[in-house]
Amino acid sequence: MADTKKAAPKAKAEKPVKAAAPKAKAPAAAKPAKAAPVKAAKPAKAEKPAKVAKAKAEPKVAVPMKTAEGAAIVLGANGKAAGEVKLAPSVFELRPNDHLLYEAVKLYRAGARSGTHQTKSRGDVSGSGKKPWKQKGTGQARVGEKRTPLWRHGGTVFGPTPRDYSYSMPKKALTAALRQALSTKNRTGSLRVVESIRVDEPKTKALKAAIDALNFDGKTIYVESEPSDALLLSSRNLPGFRVIETSHLTVYDILNCKTLAVSTAALSRLEERLAR
Repeated sequence: MADTKKAAPKAKAEKPVKAAAPKAKAPAAAKPAKAAPVKAAKPAKAEKPAKVAKAKAEPKVAVPMKTAEGAAIVLGANGKAAGEVKLAPSVFELRPNDHLLYEAVKLYRAGARSGTHQTKSRGDVSGSGKKPWKQKGTGQARVGEKRTPLWRHGGTVFGPTPRDYSYSMPKKALTAALRQALSTKNRTGSLRVVESIRVDEPKTKALKAAIDALNFDGKTIYVESEPSDALLLSSRNLPGFRVIETSHLTVYDILNCKTLAVSTAALSRLEERLAR
């Protein structure tokens, strides 16, 4: 029988592929170099005019208050040294005692309290004192009057009442506290001794000129033995300046100022009163 299967076609032998010879490329023409862009020069900035330094006001130069041990300079009316005075060491050269100063300041501030706070108790509020209903038989809570603190518009229980907060200290302790305050001012360099500040008539402008000549620093208390009426009236409109008589000087006044100015007459009065 004939073979029904067809013989598979013979594979043709592949022809070898000839390698193409590399074509010689023509040398590329050299590209012209690009010229770098020339940047336009920036216009020179105009020089700023130099700042003119403002003339600063010259600081106030404090006049040295101590020349020798326990001495102080006396300033004249023109603000220049007019002499020298020796300070009593028992008044102006004491060791600090902060607790004594604290007690004296607390005493002063307690006495300055007004103590006028008040609330109305059940006897002060408006309303009838009549019993609203009978004690028994109504089924309601028993009540005596409409002004009871349990009801609206009733009185206040244990509310504040006007009182005096002032109290006293031993006189020797107050005197010692005053010496401590003066020593503190002298130790910190805040004590100024002046001959006197005189004003012929009540003129605030004239007193202001006298104070500016003395070159005081900050809030100032001026102590005078017997200040005139013109001086007291002239000082009322000057903020940061106060005139106090020697007998009215307190520890709080001394510590509540930056500069304590004392006249020579007031200085001798203080030393007579406080020296031991």
